[in-house]
Amino acid sequence: VQLQASGGGLVQPGGSLRLSCVTSGRVVSIGWFRETLGMGREFVGAIALSDGATRYEGSVKGRFTISRDNGKNTVYLQMNRLKSDDTAVYYCAARNTYALVSSPTGYDDWGQGTEVTVSS
Repeated sequence: VQLQASGGGLVQPGGSLRLSCVTSGRVVSIGWFRETLGMGREFVGAIALSDGATRYEGSVKGRFTISRDNGKNTVYLQMNRLKSDDTAVYYCAARNTYALVSSPTGYDDWGQGTEVTVSS
């Protein structure tokens, strides 16, 4: 399994950004995580590719949306109303079973990160 995350960049507070995660190989569920210096890897949300079921971490619920385009083997993380606290390196991760897992240990494969900076 390979994952390629992209779409990070610099955005002002209140702005929006969409991250993409292109996958190859057997992937059943995708999780998005973010990491800041000294804070470890934090769960953002997850999606099951078969039915689109999603799960979100509390601080992003209502602002972030995870979706998928199975024809393009791509999962998206749409981030709206961004805050400075959302600044982090964002990662997508894959597992080959159906589960919306919040722990990083629940994922088998990881893409490289894409950096998101929210600043004026």
